[in-house]
Amino acid sequence: MPDVLIVGAGPVGLALAADLRARGLDVGIVDKRPAAASGTRAIGIHSPALALLEGSGAADALLARAVRIGRGEARADGRLLAAIRFDRLRVRHPYVAALPQADTVDVLTALAPPVRHGVEVTAVHAGRHDVRIVARGPGGREEIRAALVVVASGWAGRELVYRPGVVRTHHYPDRYVMADVETPGDAVARVHLEREGVLESFPLPGGRRRLVAWAGTTQITDAADTLRRALIARIGVHVDTSTASSFRVRRAVAPALRRGRIVVVGDAAHEVSPIGGQGMNLGLLDALTLAPLLPGWLRSGETDGLGRWEADRLASARHAARLARVNTMLGRAAAPAAHIARTAALRTALRGPGGALFTRAYAMRFDRGALE
Repeated sequence: MPDVLIVGAGPVGLALAADLRARGLDVGIVDKRPAAASGTRAIGIHSPALALLEGSGAADALLARAVRIGRGEARADGRLLAAIRFDRLRVRHPYVAALPQADTVDVLTALAPPVRHGVEVTAVHAGRHDVRIVARGPGGREEIRAALVVVASGWAGRELVYRPGVVRTHHYPDRYVMADVETPGDAVARVHLEREGVLESFPLPGGRRRLVAWAGTTQITDAADTLRRALIARIGVHVDTSTASSFRVRRAVAPALRRGRIVVVGDAAHEVSPIGGQGMNLGLLDALTLAPLLPGWLRSGETDGLGRWEADRLASARHAARLARVNTMLGRAAAPAAHIARTAALRTALRGPGGALFTRAYAMRFDRGALE
């Protein structure tokens, strides 16, 4: 029987598994997907998460593959509103490490225990001394027992822990289009707050950039064409957008993260809009601040720190959700007069102390897991 069984082998589950393995715990990890995740949405790892990833040796391996973004720009109508200087933060990692999610998964997989793929957990039952997991695997129905279970399965696994309706979810009407494209450029992240809607451009390794554009509130039938037209209209750029996809966003924060010997982290407990790039980092901080508490829980039943951990993580999730809501609203199209007023207000707010506060907020320096 493993000390900890982790349900879900995305970046959050793998990071927790690697950290706990480095602490000498017996860790199992299962995932319903038949192979490693190859998702592409989450690309930026912020300083607080990088600092905590050092414990398992993951930080150096991730940085070896990443582009280090030390500067960001907010722009509108071809003009600079403000520069966001991550490189001026007094932290161990004064930058955002940008790399495809598939690379993050690859690095963490090498450090974590072997993942049992194709195992779908259908029920989790907490007992006094252990947890019983019911699953469907390649050989049919099976039961697994573990001293503790951490659910890191993303939103789809929320029903394993929470009753229907307990986690209230807000569905935004906004739709976005996204693509990773080959284009020459620098290592500066740019957010274009144009009248037609936001367009984000982030550097990736290998001379590529991640492009994300607000695309209205109606059904998108051709993501590639929608993104192509948005690029031309908003910043006058022509690139190959044939790999574009579309997505929508939700907001949800669970009322609790623990039930007996079951703990929930990442998107299973909270979802925030990816506009702002904090969703994966929020989950990583959940997992990596939980990890040092688990050995004491297992060896001596020490749970005093778990209450503070849960309160801090819920407070951080609510803060990130509020920030994501503001980012989503700012990213929408606006009438000409409203766009002028919005741009003027942002230019004023982001100059001086306001810009420093925005940089700290975007870099997750206000997250309660940021211990640097």
